[in-house]
Amino acid sequence: MAASHATAGSRSNRAALLTVTCLGQSMVLLDNTIVGAALPDMRHRLHTQLTGLQWIVDAYVLLVAMLLLSGGVFADRFGRKRVYLSGVAVFTAASLLCSLAPSLGWLVAGRVLQGVGAAALSPASLALLAVGHPVPQERMKAIGLWAGLSGIGLAAGPVAGGVLTQAFGWPAIFLVNLPIGVILLLVGLRHLGESRNPSALAIDIPGTVLSVLAVGVLTYGLIEGGARGWSSPVILGSFAAAAILLAVFVAVEARRSAPMLPLRLFRERPFTVSNTAMVVVGFALMGSSFFFSQFFVYVQGSSILRAGLQTLPVSLAMVIVSPYAGRLAARYGFRVVVTTGLALAGLGLLALGMVHADTGYGHVWWRLGLAGIGFALAMSPLTGAAIQAVSPQEGGLASGVSSTTRQIGAVLGVALLGAIVRTRQSGGASFETGLDSAFLAAGTVTLAAAVFTGLWLVRSKPADGSATPQGSTDGRAVTTPNEASMNRH
Repeated sequence: MAASHATAGSRSNRAALLTVTCLGQSMVLLDNTIVGAALPDMRHRLHTQLTGLQWIVDAYVLLVAMLLLSGGVFADRFGRKRVYLSGVAVFTAASLLCSLAPSLGWLVAGRVLQGVGAAALSPASLALLAVGHPVPQERMKAIGLWAGLSGIGLAAGPVAGGVLTQAFGWPAIFLVNLPIGVILLLVGLRHLGESRNPSALAIDIPGTVLSVLAVGVLTYGLIEGGARGWSSPVILGSFAAAAILLAVFVAVEARRSAPMLPLRLFRERPFTVSNTAMVVVGFALMGSSFFFSQFFVYVQGSSILRAGLQTLPVSLAMVIVSPYAGRLAARYGFRVVVTTGLALAGLGLLALGMVHADTGYGHVWWRLGLAGIGFALAMSPLTGAAIQAVSPQEGGLASGVSSTTRQIGAVLGVALLGAIVRTRQSGGASFETGLDSAFLAAGTVTLAAAVFTGLWLVRSKPADGSATPQGSTDGRAVTTPNEASMNRH
């Protein structure tokens, strides 16, 4: 009888654990897509231009990208429950600050804090889930559910953003996080168990600071270059400073015993190629998504609600196709699936570069869907290739680096594609023409990445300490189901 009660209690705790971690990750993913639907309303109510909208998006993504690896180490070292709940608290408080922001500056500050919270919350949620399911088969199922259920937030973002913004204005998209955050804190405090890794690596503070500064200064130059002029001293100085900071970062990381980014991993060709391609995925996906709602509102004259619904094919295609990407890679190999995915995504973006104000939605939705399918096919296998290139003990690190490179690409995509639009407008072109140029640029870069992976994403010798993977030299995957599910996000 006591044993049955213990079993029931264990199942209850695991159900609560799964619910809390999935809901937390859903909140983070929801924020990735819900903001895009509200950008036109932000532009109108905050009296800002394209540059301001770029900062609203990139302030968040930049902090997530640069702190994600440190967030995972921090959770292992100081307690996964503590870091998870701290991340939830920061994210929730920052969401309140965003909703009350009276100006662009306050909103960007709130977005920075949101990024800090997300960088703590996201890796800690997966770590909690893994520790709470010590049996491998149960862990695989739990992580699969985590990836699938939290992915609902990704698909719900455009619709929820359109509905809330249309009805209440853009502050509502941040207020929706408040009840979720409160529920997570109350349930998490009661049901989550604490765990930590006493032998976890020390946090690489110099590397973290240098990476934030380097990418932040580069982002500043790309975003502000269109407004201040590419030859202005401030912009040229920012690019020079970014190059110096990046060189210092590489030098520091090469000398540290426990760097946040072990440079030796890049000696393996699959690791380098997959992460390079992942930068392109983040660049093209986030950079183009930044303009989807703006295209429908400003070019085709849609309402904000309708625009949110019209952008749905991208996220919906990704949610539907992502679970199958790992299986396809296991059957046909990383190179075939990644190259096919990037080619489809590139063609979809090129096709979007050819739509105009009078193009019917029947000729637009499939282009969005094609891009979404392509990116979904590429992301999981790219992370799988990176994981397979390193030793089994470094699989978690490889997955984290893959997520980080995708986020860095996202930061640069919003900045650089926005700069293309701004530069075209400065030359007298219309916003529609600028968008066409941005989509064509994103598509061209993505197709180039498809050629790159088709030629170079082949297996090299295993990293030291790793077992020789099974499969042929075409990069045939041996990704486990849990890896395939994890790598979707």
